[in-house]
Amino acid sequence: MSGPAAGAAVAGTATDVVCLGESMVTFLPSQPGRLADVPSFGRGIGGAESNVACALAAAGHRAAWVGRVGADGFGDHLVEAIASYGVDTSAVRRDPARPTGIYFRTATDRGAGTHEVAYYRAGSAASAMSPANMPYGELFAGRVLHLSGITAALSEDCLALLRELTAPRAGRPLVSFDVNHRPHLWRGGNADATVLLDLARRCDLVFVGEDEAEEAWGIVGAEAIRAAVPEPAALVVKRGSAGATVFASELRPGPGVPAAARGSGDAAVARASRVEGAGDASGPAFPAAGGAEGGDTVTHVPALRVEVVAAVGAGDAFAAGFLSATLRGLPVRDRARHGHLMAAAVLTVPGDLTEPPARDHADRLAALDDDAWGRLRLGPGWTAAGRPSEEVRTP
Repeated sequence: MSGPAAGAAVAGTATDVVCLGESMVTFLPSQPGRLADVPSFGRGIGGAESNVACALAAAGHRAAWVGRVGADGFGDHLVEAIASYGVDTSAVRRDPARPTGIYFRTATDRGAGTHEVAYYRAGSAASAMSPANMPYGELFAGRVLHLSGITAALSEDCLALLRELTAPRAGRPLVSFDVNHRPHLWRGGNADATVLLDLARRCDLVFVGEDEAEEAWGIVGAEAIRAAVPEPAALVVKRGSAGATVFASELRPGPGVPAAARGSGDAAVARASRVEGAGDASGPAFPAAGGAEGGDTVTHVPALRVEVVAAVGAGDAFAAGFLSATLRGLPVRDRARHGHLMAAAVLTVPGDLTEPPARDHADRLAALDDDAWGRLRLGPGWTAAGRPSEEVRTP
């Protein structure tokens, strides 16, 4: 590891979350149709980790994005656009020999069979990230370091970097990891399944979709996923319209011993679980590991009913909402609810990013009882303050 010892810059830091990953300039079509038929495109930005940083900054947290971009106009645009959300981009590195990645996509939903995405990221500046050229002082300068499996897929050097950053060591900031399995990015074979599982098991907080766990690992069901990923202090299994299930033992953002250093193996797999009802917001969000109950709390939080405009960026927004509530020390149920609310804000706009609801607005919704939460119907414009009568609608 070429940088300073992990955790050296953590004490007294002013940064809440540092996000590492590739961001690209996105070209959005002016009208629906095949890429071959679209006459013009508008320019935006895209990137899982920078999306999280932007959402956190917009929600009032001190967020930084670290990556590499080309010494070109697209790199200038990325850095300026991300910084405009209030994100610290001072640790972004410029690469004079490699370009900034770009991609084009159709206007249809990403899940539709006719959806097209054309990536131009091979050999990009971000793909050259490695343990030798990234600023470790800045990467370990926050209470939380947020990573994703996308970075691991970009190159062998990027994978080596993630392995360094997730290595267990005392003083490491809390490491958050979104699996983000992207089969088209991997370099062939099924090695990605083993790599992503290994990385997830080295982190403190892990987000994974139930569908991607089945696709990547052949594991079906939230309980089985937890059995395969026992080490993280918190595992969030996203279940689409069914909601999210959180398995949690201990999670305290800031300096400390990472989950991977606390022990793993059969003892972790055999931890007893107790189910905490979705409506139980009392008590600690993440009880101390080895407490009186003997292990995990398991909390299921139903998803919201949302009038979807575009299903892009919702997973990144969920992670940002969950991290935001974690930084604030909210109960586990409310952490997941804030994830759902942040995702709903993005789902009701065309792009990957939007202004989140005001904190007091989101807190009020997250505190609703189970019946009122289940009656929420959120559509375009719901994040605007002063419209509570339109937020809760009976079926």
